[in-house]
Amino acid sequence: MRIHPLTRGLAAVLLCTLPALPAMAARFELQGGVSYMGNPSNSYTTPVAFGEVVFDPQQIGSSNFTWSPDVTAGWIDGRNVAQYNNDRPTTRDNVWLVAGGARLHYGPTNAWYQPFFLSFQPAVHTGRTQALSTVYEFVTTVGYQGDHWSLGIRHISNGSFHEPNRGETMVVAGIAF
Repeated sequence: MRIHPLTRGLAAVLLCTLPALPAMAARFELQGGVSYMGNPSNSYTTPVAFGEVVFDPQQIGSSNFTWSPDVTAGWIDGRNVAQYNNDRPTTRDNVWLVAGGARLHYGPTNAWYQPFFLSFQPAVHTGRTQALSTVYEFVTTVGYQGDHWSLGIRHISNGSFHEPNRGETMVVAGIAF
């Protein structure tokens, strides 16, 4: 398997900064779940696993919005879907990805709705599949962040910049440290 040079570089930066992350990070999450290629109405599911580091929140001006830098590294297992075996790309590649962006919250710290979040991250990854066919993708997550757990719906896609673009839509649950 060939790994894109940009992916190797980002992985090296992430590995070099890992020792400092606990001191800088407000939260580290280990997440797992199931992903659907295209949309959840089909049966092309596969397991996924992610590690996510969410840094201290910063208020946006004098608004009730806060944002936190957010770095994610993850794995999406390949699938053996017979109807795509003769296509290029197939669905068989395992995908490793690294993404970085922001997690947004709204509301004062003690508001019941403040733990809900929206996260947006550009990503690079290895592997090519019917779902993720370019080296770059966009990761969008809507979820809930409890004290020591999280639950989210995540979509990864290239935004229709290149076909095929079936995307990965997943449900992820995590524990937080």
